[in-house]
Amino acid sequence: MNNQTERDSMQKIWLITGISSGLGKALAEAVIQSGDIVVGTFRNSAQTEAFNAVHSRSNHFAVTMDITNSEEIRAVWHIIRAKYPQIDVLVNNAGVGFVGAIEEASMDEVRRVFEANVFGTLLLTQIALPTFRAQKSGHIVQISSHGGIKAFPGFGVYNASKFALEGFSEALAAELAPLGVKLSIIEPGPFRTNFAGASLLESAQILDDYAATAGAFRKRMKEVVHGNQEGDPQKAATAIVELVNTSAVTGSVPLRLPLGKTALATISAKIESVKNDLEAARTVAEGVVY
Repeated sequence: MNNQTERDSMQKIWLITGISSGLGKALAEAVIQSGDIVVGTFRNSAQTEAFNAVHSRSNHFAVTMDITNSEEIRAVWHIIRAKYPQIDVLVNNAGVGFVGAIEEASMDEVRRVFEANVFGTLLLTQIALPTFRAQKSGHIVQISSHGGIKAFPGFGVYNASKFALEGFSEALAAELAPLGVKLSIIEPGPFRTNFAGASLLESAQILDDYAATAGAFRKRMKEVVHGNQEGDPQKAATAIVELVNTSAVTGSVPLRLPLGKTALATISAKIESVKNDLEAARTVAEGVVY
């Protein structure tokens, strides 16, 4: 496909990072099934080649990119833009998990998480924004987590990275609204993906004093049996595709989309906790102003 190739006016081009497994893979499959075009990224070049071999007769395309490598991100964007005249949907899915108490985490470990979940995602988003602004259309989909709303002992570094993602995304949504560009934050709970497997990082340091809190959480994550999680990644992918398609028709989109019963419970508990703290502090809060 090149700049001269016409495409169906209803066919969207999706750029999805991290499509090798989990929700990213399910979403890429759902987008292809819907009739839209997928441009996906893999960290492994062999996976990139395999994807392109399977889709050699279609407009789907994959590139190799490490979301923590800023030069690769810039180079890949130029490759994609040379091949495709327009990007309709950007899905920032690539990222990593991390378990460990706050004190247990080294600064190098923290930086590794933030490079993937915040800085790489922010950079790719910034690079894509001039295209969306020029088009006066487009949809940015940020894959966050219910852990981007509520923090858990043993998950604090990951929580912090997703809180950061949610923070800049919420501001960006408001900045883009007058320009015709939409943004959605997806907040899944536990899903049947490999999140708790090879893609989950953990602190090298383990301190006994945190055994009952962060240690217990680390233990639970290691005991997760893949396939037993409540969430179905195919159904989640379908929900995201429907969200994007519906917003393209209605012109409106919710800022946040929680996915799964656990996500609903977690986020509801956080809202209730904040509400209780607000009410408890009301007299003090009102008493510190002129």
